[in-house]
Amino acid sequence: MKIGNIEFGDRPLFLAPMEDVTDIGFRKLCKRFGAAMVYTEFVSADAIIRSIKSTLSKMVIDDDERPVGIQIYGRDVASMVEAAKIVEQVHPDVIDLNFGCPVKKVAGKGAGAGMLKNIPLLLDITREVVKAVHTPVTVKTRLGWDMNNLIITDLAEQLQDCGIQALTIHGRTRSQMYTGHADWTLIGEVKRNPRIHIPIIGNGDITTPEEAKRAFDDYGVDAVMIGRATFGRPWIFKEIRDYLDQSSVGAPLMGAQTGKGSLSLDDKIDILEEQLDININRIDEYRGILHTRRHLAASPIFKGIPDFRQTRIAMLRADTKEELVRILEECRVKLKK
Repeated sequence: MKIGNIEFGDRPLFLAPMEDVTDIGFRKLCKRFGAAMVYTEFVSADAIIRSIKSTLSKMVIDDDERPVGIQIYGRDVASMVEAAKIVEQVHPDVIDLNFGCPVKKVAGKGAGAGMLKNIPLLLDITREVVKAVHTPVTVKTRLGWDMNNLIITDLAEQLQDCGIQALTIHGRTRSQMYTGHADWTLIGEVKRNPRIHIPIIGNGDITTPEEAKRAFDDYGVDAVMIGRATFGRPWIFKEIRDYLDQSSVGAPLMGAQTGKGSLSLDDKIDILEEQLDININRIDEYRGILHTRRHLAASPIFKGIPDFRQTRIAMLRADTKEELVRILEECRVKLKK
């Protein structure tokens, strides 16, 4: 699979762009464990143009995480074009246009998935951004606004005609938000359309290696994008990659944490503690903890702890590194009993 001149190999796995989640430290961890492509947190076109410091900080990328995409959202042609030109100066490998975010503060103002109610404007933005930059432009969107407006099969062709070089489809409507189950049937229909020649990336409810394999085998997508299942689990890319490549999943871990073989419980807790250190060193102790503790509280490795709810609350309330590491070490002991 290729986007522009970027070769991703067979059945690549992408990290979805997620607000307050895909900071540079987390992206680099996911890259280490096999993510073929990572994305920054999505950024507002208006905030880019106004040079808002917090927004510009989200656009900082490192050569170690390439290929990396920067995703932008907005609600008019002029601001999206200007923002895309500014983003291009950072030299991302891809500029992704967000037409899929369902949250009210974005979609309710006509941006993100709100664009699905104004397809002519959505297409104008896409067409003009493609013309304005040299970087490959891609799009991430949903099946439609609601179940009465499942427009993705036609929209995919229209977006391709605008010149995008890949399309990511989340298998839900805007009205569904993140509820219910992702419907991959329409994603597969887009991929099977003989008029579609750009890569189609499937997104939604991929939480296990088996589900990822099914997405490739049953729906024919060129890549799979993983979002919420990465919380507290950056190694999910390794688990899926090993499964897809029929690696010796049960073999002992060899050397670095990127080697073949499954990761032990100790490995995984060490990785979470490393993530905490990365964020503290990158920002400061307080904000580094804020960036990390949602991952810790969501990590599936702690599900075996009796009455984990109380431990989870303690994780979310911890405001020092010492306290958070103490909780993690207590979890390590409890899980080994």
